Amino acid sequence: MNAPFPAPETAADDKTVTARPPLNLLIAAPRGFCAGVDRAIEIVEKALERYGSPVYVRHEIVHNKYVVEGLKAKGAIFVEELDEVPDDAPVVFSAHGVPKAVPAEAKRRKLLYVDATCPLVSKVHRQAERQIEKGRHIIFIGHEGHPEVIGTMGQVDPGQMTLVETIEDVDKLPFDADEQLAYLTQTTLSVDDTREVIEALEWRYPNISGPKAEDICYATSNRQAAVKELAQDCDLVLVIGSPNSSNALRLVEVAERLGTPSKLIQRAAEIDFAWLDGVETLGLTAGASAPEILVREVVTALGEYRPILEKTITAAEEKMVFKLPRLLTE
Repeated sequence: MNAPFPAPETAADDKTVTARPPLNLLIAAPRGFCAGVDRAIEIVEKALERYGSPVYVRHEIVHNKYVVEGLKAKGAIFVEELDEVPDDAPVVFSAHGVPKAVPAEAKRRKLLYVDATCPLVSKVHRQAERQIEKGRHIIFIGHEGHPEVIGTMGQVDPGQMTLVETIEDVDKLPFDADEQLAYLTQTTLSVDDTREVIEALEWRYPNISGPKAEDICYATSNRQAAVKELAQDCDLVLVIGSPNSSNALRLVEVAERLGTPSKLIQRAAEIDFAWLDGVETLGLTAGASAPEILVREVVTALGEYRPILEKTITAAEEKMVFKLPRLLTE
C-alpha cells in the first residue's frame, strides 16, 4: 500500500521550484478516515488474520481504490453479490450497510459473515424499523443507487419507504398533509442541502416525524465545516477522494457553493499543475474514505512544484472510536 507514486510531470529541479512563487497551503482538520471507516478496514484485516486468505467482501469495504487495492494485496476478494462467495469462505459486509435480505441469505447458507456496517448507519436502520412499527411511511433523503441508500431501504418491506433527493422531489410526493409520515437521511449528504429538503418536508407535512438529530454523521458534518472555514481564504480547493464517494463529492460542492473552485483527485498523479496558475492559497482536504498517506503524497507533489507554506485549519476535534464485532475480539 506504500508504493511510490509517479513524480509530477511538471516538477523541476530545486532552482526552478524556488523561483516559482510560494504556495500557501491550508489543510483541513478533521479530514480523511473517520471512526466507521477505520473500523471497517480493521474488520477485514482482523478477519484475514483470524481466518486466513481469502476473505470475501461484499462490495467495496469503503469507497477508495487505494484502500481496496491494499486489502486485495493482503488476500481480500471483493464481490458484488453473495452468490459469488463459496460456502466455506468468510464474508464481510461493507461499511455502507446491506439490505436485511443479505444477512438472511448468509444465515440460510450457514456462511460465516462479519457485518462492518458503520454503527451510525446501523442507527438509521433501527430508526427505520421503529417508524414502521409506529405505522408511519418513511421519506428517505438520499442519493438513488448509493449502497447506503439500498441498504437502508432494504430494512423495510417494499413500498414502506420513498426516496427523495431534492426539494423538487418533495413537491412531487403523493401523500396528503395529514398522513402518518417520518423522514430519515443518508449519513453522507451535504448538511446544507439536507437541511433545505427537511425544511421543505416539514412545511408541506407539519406533522412529519423526524429523528432527534439529523442523521448526517459527525464525520461528514465536521469535514464539511472544515472546508467552509478554509475555502473562503483559498483560490482553489483540492479534495482527495473517489468519484463514487458521496462524502468526498459533497466536500467539492461545499467549496464551490462558497464560490471557490474545487477539484476531486484520487492521487497526487492526477494533479494538473496548470490548476495552480495564479493560485496563491490552496486548500486541501480528504473524504472520510481517504487515508492520510494520500494527503502527504499530495503535499509532497505540490512541494516539488512550488515552495509550500503549510498551515492546518481545525474545525473540530474527533475522538470517536467504534468497537469491533465480538466475533473478531473473543
